[in-house]
Amino acid sequence: MKFIETLKNVWKIEELRNRIILTVGLLLVYRFGAQVVLPGIDAAQLETLQSNTDSGLLGLLNAFTGGAFANASIFALGIMPYISASIVVQLMGIAIPYLQKLQKEGASGQKKINQITRWLTIAICLVQAPGYLASLPSLGIPQSAFLLGQGGLFYFSSIVILVTGCIFAMWLGEKITDKGIGNGISLLIMVGIIARLPLSFFQNAASRLEGNNVMLILIELVLWFVIIFASIMLIMAVRKIAVQYARRTASGGYEKNIMGSRQYIPLKLNASGVMPIIFAQAIMFVPGLIGGTSFMKDSAAGQWLQSQFSDIFGFWYNLLFAFLIIIFTYFYTAITVPTNKMADDLKRSGGFIPGIRPGSETSEYLDKIMSQITLPGSIFLALIAVFPAIIVKLMNVQSGWALFFGGTSLLILVGVAIDTMQQVNSYLLNRHYDGLMKTGKNRKAVA
Repeated sequence: MKFIETLKNVWKIEELRNRIILTVGLLLVYRFGAQVVLPGIDAAQLETLQSNTDSGLLGLLNAFTGGAFANASIFALGIMPYISASIVVQLMGIAIPYLQKLQKEGASGQKKINQITRWLTIAICLVQAPGYLASLPSLGIPQSAFLLGQGGLFYFSSIVILVTGCIFAMWLGEKITDKGIGNGISLLIMVGIIARLPLSFFQNAASRLEGNNVMLILIELVLWFVIIFASIMLIMAVRKIAVQYARRTASGGYEKNIMGSRQYIPLKLNASGVMPIIFAQAIMFVPGLIGGTSFMKDSAAGQWLQSQFSDIFGFWYNLLFAFLIIIFTYFYTAITVPTNKMADDLKRSGGFIPGIRPGSETSEYLDKIMSQITLPGSIFLALIAVFPAIIVKLMNVQSGWALFFGGTSLLILVGVAIDTMQQVNSYLLNRHYDGLMKTGKNRKAVA
C-alpha cells in the first residue's frame, strides 16, 4: 500500500509527471524506430538474419540495440557509436592537454567536449555503417531481399539513414537527460535490453516445459533474483572514510569541531561501473580475428583460437574475459577516481582524515584504500560478468536467457534502474514526500 501511495505522490508533482510522460514518449519513439527496416530491404526475408544474431557475440550486440541490429533497422547501429566516442574522448582526456583544459572549464568546457563527442560519433558511424551493410549477406540476408540491388544508390542512402538514425537516437537520449528524468543514453540501452527479456524468458521456459522441467524454471528465477541482488550490492557498496572539519573561531583561527563535524568520503567498491566489461568485450574480438588471419587460419593454433574465442560461453573465452575485466577495473578506476584532487579539495575546505596529514599523505592513503577495495570489487565484477557461461554449463539454459544472468546486460539494467529511482527519489524528497528508496530520509507529506 505504501508503494501505491508513493506512486500517487509521484503523479501529484506536475514537473515530475511531465518529465516521466516525456521520457516514456521518447522511449516509445526509439522502440518504434527499431522496427523500421531500411528502405530497399524486404522485411519478410529477415528470418535467417534474426536467427543468426540470436546468440553469441552478435546476440549480445543485438541485445544492446534492442533487436534493431537483427531487424536491419534504421537504428541498427543503436547508440553504441556514441558510447564508443564517449569512451575515446574520456581516454584521450588523459593525454591531450586541450581536453584536460576543457575538463577544468566547467559547463562551457563540458559543452565543447560534448560537441567533440558528437562529431566523433558521426566519424565512427561512417565507418560502422558500410561494414554493417557489407556484412548483411554473410549474416543470412538473401540477394532477393535487396529489392533495389546492392549498388551505390543502396549503400549511399542506407549509410545516410544509419548515421542519421544513430544521431537521432543520440538526440533522444540527450532530450531525456535534459527534459526527462535523466540518464537518457543509459535508458535507451536499458529499454533495448528489456525488450529482449520477455521473449528470451518464454523461449527458455517453453523448452523446459517440453521436457517437463517446471522446477528448473523456478530455480532459474530464484538464481536470477539472487544475481540481481548481488549486482545491487556491487553497485551500491561503498567504503566510508571518516573525515573531520575544522571550524573558524571568533578570533579568526581554526579549532576542531568535535560535535557533529564528523563526515565521510564514500569510496565505491566498483567505481568503474560496467566500463571494464565493455573494454574487455571489445578486446575479446581480437583472438578470433588473429586466428582467422591468412597466415594462421590453416594452422592448429589459428583454428584453436577461432573455435575457443567464438564461443562466448566457452572456458578459455571467459577465463581471459575475467582476467581482462580485473585489469581494466584497476585501469579505469585509476583514471576516473582523482585521489590527488580529492585530497586537495579536502585540504582547501579545512577537512582532514583523523590520523592522516592533509596533502600528499591523504592522497596516498586514499589511493591505498582504493587499491585495497578495487581488488574484491574487480573479482566480484568478473564473477558476475562470466556467470552467464556458468549457468549455461551447469543448467543448460538457453543462450538468450542466460545473458540476463550477469554481464553487461544485467549490470546496465540494475545500474540504470537504481539511478532512475534516485532521480525520482530526489524529486519526492524535495517536495516533502516519502521517497522510493529506504535510504532516503522519510518526510511526511504537507497539505
